[in-house]
Amino acid sequence: MSAVRMRPPAVAGMFYPADPVELRNLVRECFTDAVAPAPDAPTPSALVVPHAGLIYSGPIAASAYLRLAAMRSTVRRVVLLGPSHRVPLRGIGLTSATVWRTPLGAVEIDHRDDDQLLELPFVAVRDDAHAPEHSLEVQLPFLQVALDEITLLPLIVGDADADEVTEVLDAVWHDPDTVVVVSTDLSHYHRYADAVQLDGRTAAAIVSRRDRDIADLDACGARPLRGLLRTAVRRGLEVEQLDLRNSGDTAGDRQRVVGYGAFALA
Repeated sequence: MSAVRMRPPAVAGMFYPADPVELRNLVRECFTDAVAPAPDAPTPSALVVPHAGLIYSGPIAASAYLRLAAMRSTVRRVVLLGPSHRVPLRGIGLTSATVWRTPLGAVEIDHRDDDQLLELPFVAVRDDAHAPEHSLEVQLPFLQVALDEITLLPLIVGDADADEVTEVLDAVWHDPDTVVVVSTDLSHYHRYADAVQLDGRTAAAIVSRRDRDIADLDACGARPLRGLLRTAVRRGLEVEQLDLRNSGDTAGDRQRVVGYGAFALA
């Protein structure tokens, strides 16, 4: 049996509570404050969710994860993509860890496609980029509460174009029990009214799957997002906007806000 290699939480106590009881209660509060799906809502194949501190973006993210909660007995694997905020990165990075831990416990990492992915010239193991990154980590408590036991394939995306992201998704997105989650916030540090306008335009591009209309400054996870939308066009997936707010609507002032959107692809 191979040795366990654990990635410990990097932002527990900052982006979300380090105490497991407090964290679980906060996630449940986010679900209570989320936009509930309609009874006939389609089963999603992919989600787009924000990744700020839970008091800021948690209810918006929960609007998407409520869709997964209805699939808790069927989802077994989550492919999670998010941007690298702290470490410059060319291409897309894998983790060598066998488990990722949060205060709610450990999630097993799925390495079944690593050999195939590492044949791509823009993919490498980048534990240095994964170690401090919050964009992927803050999704784990939602997954741990919403779903039964899963495996996780975390992919950190740096300087990668939409076709490269699409190539990776094609290599790993092949089972009906797999859901893809892209982690991204929207506009950053505009006044409230300006952010509402900017994020409304970006949301319209996401719903219309117009990846080329999403600039890097429109969403910090624009690169994985553009790849997901290009894949959605090829796979015939439609995009539904579930929630669109910003930090001025949740837990911040309205002078310099960050935008958050939740979307489901089915």
